[in-house]
Amino acid sequence: MPDQHTYRVLVRGRFTDLDTAGRARLLAAADEHDMLDSGFSEEGVLSYDRALAFFSFRVELRAEVEKTDRAVCDRGLALAARAVEAFGVDFRDLRASATDRDLIKVRRPTRR
Repeated sequence: MPDQHTYRVLVRGRFTDLDTAGRARLLAAADEHDMLDSGFSEEGVLSYDRALAFFSFRVELRAEVEKTDRAVCDRGLALAARAVEAFGVDFRDLRASATDRDLIKVRRPTRR
């Protein structure tokens, strides 16, 4: 079985062409999608503020280790698109970045 790692994918984008109904749906759920309270989860977390300009989507994914993180970013982009589309609103300028958590080195303080 190929080696699998855990990736944290951060997707960012912009809301676009919001009509009154779409704006109302987003504002009604804004407290549940607060940018300051969001973290990463396996289901993904959509976050935005009441200005309704930008949003972020954070998701933690397991994937086979590859030379690039393009495949895991593509999965994150697709999940983010579905999360925003669930509100019936449009978006643009999606971009994603991924961090392989299994490759992060933790530097612990040395004792003296």
